[in-house]
Order: sequence, then structure tokens, then C-alpha cells
Amino acid sequence: MSYLVLARKSRPQNFDQVVGQVPVVKTLKNSLVRDRIAHAILFSGVRGVGKTTLARIMAKAINCEQKTADGNPCNTCRSCTEITSDSSLDLYEIDGASNRGIQEIRELKEKIRFLPTSSKYRVIIIDEVHMLTNEAFNALLKTLEEPPDHVFFMFATTELHKIPITILSRCQRYELKRVSAEDLNQHFNKLSTEEGVQIESGALDLIVRESEGSVRDGLSLLDQVFSYGEKQITIDDVVQVLGLVSRDIILGITQALLEKDPGTAFHKLSEAFEFGVDLKRFTADLLNAFRTLILCKIDGCQELIDIPAQELETFNSLAKQHELNTIHMKMNLLMQGVEEMKFSTTPRLALESTFLKIIEADEVVPVTTILTKLETLLAGQPLPEKSRPAIPTSKKKTVEGSVVPLVPADNPKPPVAAKQAPPPPQRQVAATHQSTENDDTQAVSHNQRDIRRDWPGFIEHVKDRKLWMAQDLQRTESVKEIDGELHLHYGDHTNCTMLRQKDNSKLLTEFVLDFFQKDLTVHFITPEEDDDVSAEKSNSPHKLRQTLANDSLVLMTTEIFNGQIGDIRVGPRSR
Repeated sequence: MSYLVLARKSRPQNFDQVVGQVPVVKTLKNSLVRDRIAHAILFSGVRGVGKTTLARIMAKAINCEQKTADGNPCNTCRSCTEITSDSSLDLYEIDGASNRGIQEIRELKEKIRFLPTSSKYRVIIIDEVHMLTNEAFNALLKTLEEPPDHVFFMFATTELHKIPITILSRCQRYELKRVSAEDLNQHFNKLSTEEGVQIESGALDLIVRESEGSVRDGLSLLDQVFSYGEKQITIDDVVQVLGLVSRDIILGITQALLEKDPGTAFHKLSEAFEFGVDLKRFTADLLNAFRTLILCKIDGCQELIDIPAQELETFNSLAKQHELNTIHMKMNLLMQGVEEMKFSTTPRLALESTFLKIIEADEVVPVTTILTKLETLLAGQPLPEKSRPAIPTSKKKTVEGSVVPLVPADNPKPPVAAKQAPPPPQRQVAATHQSTENDDTQAVSHNQRDIRRDWPGFIEHVKDRKLWMAQDLQRTESVKEIDGELHLHYGDHTNCTMLRQKDNSKLLTEFVLDFFQKDLTVHFITPEEDDDVSAEKSNSPHKLRQTLANDSLVLMTTEIFNGQIGDIRVGPRSR
């Protein structure tokens, strides 16, 4: 007899040998024990999980002459041995793909009218039943709903959604799940021992991963590895035979991308290319590694990870070293790079460029954290010590023998890096030879303050009350008092957009009155336009980008967090 492959040789002959479908097996066995067998049963699921196998076991169990107490067929009686050897006259196993027309169904209906020849029941198994035509399904409806007492139908399909609802409602459905990695590992290890082959645990893990929850796929790969190797199978044997990328390479690249190590990432990628790996499969494995890290970081999601325990421990250890937002951001960058690589004439270069982009990406700071800090600063409250930007303590200036820090000790707010306003007159540190002049300045009453001379003091006055408003006032090119009006000249109207708002303009007028003791009307002067900015111009893409770039909150954020403005996108594509 010719060689029998493992997928056929190790096919389960009773319910206890079925791998990984415990709920379905328990239900079927109980239905047999309690004599509650449905006349039409539909098994669905992905390839190689046991649909047709369960249908055959059910056919044997229904006709078994020496049925066991737990519902399993005996596999020794005449009916069981005939079904096992495919010689039973009362078992019809039909391929739905090649017998899909209405004529085949009509012939089937004629055959089932007759009583079984040697068994108690006739069993009809239709594999890939979703391939039947609509007309064939319609011809089967009445018979399926009220079949003869001596007939049972068993259907198997990989595409449940293609079967008409009228058929589904007449069947008892069993949805088979993918077999877990643990169950596959135990099953393959047992078969290897029976075949007299020793296989490394890492090599077996690779075969389990490649089988993707399918027992039949895994057995085919195991058969191929057995043919290549000797009595001892190593990881290298599996990698070479199946053309895989070692998990060490995938883990090494993932760790290098997270730890900003371009040298290791590029060397590992070069090793993968030496294997002649398919880039599509390689990038899919890399993305799956990042997905595993994300699931490791989310509480209660580790049960969604179907990988060997030793590999899971490695991923857990790596995930603890990085924040969830950082891993998610880098996975998104990798996904974008994979999409770009599909259309590139130099896919390897595109992938290497993606690696550099991922490595250069900084740690992610949650938006909520930034907004909280901004609200704290705008409220005039000091930041917590761990959130406060570092202030260099070594930079000090000397005024005639006295040492004065750049930031006054009583001022808890961090310095602004853009345009540092000079301290107000009342806070200036006077030198000895300037004491008389400054005493005169401090003696000047509020009513005698000059707009141009005391403008820096006014900005400091506003800064203690509205930090963002002081930032906008610092961008004025010149200030003038003309006929009861305060003219503020700006080189770009976007620098005073917020100040022009009604509530803000009113508040600014109150600050002017409070500091200068003058009832002045604030008037903004810009070279591009008058006070009423044209809505059409301000809504153009160029103007929108310019407005966003010069927004006071944006500029203050970049100054506080030592960042920089990147690409500014406007329009529907950026949403």
C-alpha cells in the first residue's frame, strides 16, 4: 500500500480523538446518549478544524450496533468498519462543489426514498454545501424540513454566510473554532512521539504558528518536516524547509524599533532577506508582534494572545519597558510604511525608511497630560516639580558684585523661550550708579506712565493675569497713543486674532485702564487688512495654515514642551 499522509493516518475515529472542539463534541455525545439527534446538522468553521471528521463520526455513532455508554462508536462492528473503510452503501458523501446543480439534488432525493440496505439509517454528508446553487437549495428545502425517518443530513461549510437562511433555519448548527496553539502543540508532540521523531519545542512552536489553528494544515507541515529531517528535528530544519523567518529575527527587530537601535534593526532585516522571505508575510509577522505587545499592555486581553507560553513571557517582558501609546504609535507608522511599500519599486528601501521613521519617533505624551499642564499654567498655578521644565541654575548675571538669578525666586512660572520681556520697573535690580534714575522712575505716579516707555511693564502686568495675552502683546512691532486710541501694530494679522475677539478686546481695555490709568480704545493695525478681516481670505488653505502656525496656544505649547511645529494639514483629507 502507498504511503498514507499524517492528515489521513491520524484522522480521529471517535469523539475523544477530536482536537480542540470540546463544547461541540460534548453536545453531540449527549444528543446520542439521550436520543435527541437532529435530522439535519450543519458544521461550519475554517479549514482543517474537523467538520467532515465530526460528520463521519456522527454517521458511525448513529448506525453503531454496539454503541458505548458515552455515545462514542465502537469502531468494531460491521457498520463502523464499513464506514471507516469507505465501503458503506448507506453513507453518501457528496462534494458540493462538483454536485451543485438541481439535477444532482433531484437524483439524491430519489435515492433517499429507499430504505437503508444494511444499516439502520442512511446518512447524507454534503461537504462544502455553500457551493450549491440557489435552485439546488430550493429543491432541497422540503426534504430537509421533513426528511424520511431513516435519513439524516450532515452538512459542512467554510462559508456559512453563503448558505440561504431558509436552509440554516432547518438545521442544527455547530460552529467549530480554530484550534488553540496549546492543543495543537500537544497533538503534534504526541504524533511526533508515535512516529519516533524528536522535535525541538521551538521548532514545534513554528509549525503550530504556521498552521494558524488548522489541524490539517499543521499535519501537512509536520509531514513535510519529517520527510526532510532525520530522527532529530531542529528549529533550523523547520525554518529552511518551510521558508520561514526565525522568531528571534522578528523579536529582535521589534525590540530594536522600540529601543531606537537602527543598527540591530537593519542587520536583522538583512538576515531575513537572506532567507528569501516574502515581504508581505514578513511585515504581517512584524505587525502581529506589535499587536501582541499592545494586548500585553491592556488588562484582561492576554487571553486573546494565542502563542506559546515561552514566547508570551518574552513579549510581556518587552511590553513592560514601553508605554502603550508609544507602541501604538509605532505600529501605526509601520502600517503606513507597509502600505507605501506595496507600491514602491524598491520595497526593501521603503521598509528601511519606515524603520528609520519609527526609530526617530519620540515617546508619546497623552493629549490629556498636555491639556492639563496648559490649564494649570493659564490658571496661574505652578506646575508640579516633576512636570516643570528644567531651568538651568548655572546661568546667572552679576550686577556690581551682587548675583541675581535670571528667574526671580518668587515667580513660580517657567520662562518662555521665545521673546523674553524685560522685567517691570518695580522689579528691576538697580546698579549703584543708576540708583538715582531708577528712584525717579519709581516715583512717577500711575497717571504719568508713558505708553512706549512702560510697555514692557504693562506686558509683565498682563502676564500675571493672562499668560497667553501677554504672549500676543509681545509680538507687537510698535505701540502708539494717538488721540485717545492705543494703536498696536502687527506685522501679521494672525498674531492678534485672539486679541480682536470681543471679550478679549474688552479685557485688554480694562488692563490698559488699570495699568496706565487712561481710558484708551485699543486699535489693531496690520499691513494686510483693516480690523475686519475678510472671511474668504482667512479661510484659504495658506491663511489657515498660517493662522494655526501662529496661534498663541500652539506657540506657547511648543515653547513650554521644547517642541517644534511639523506639517500643518487643513482640508477634508486631514480629517
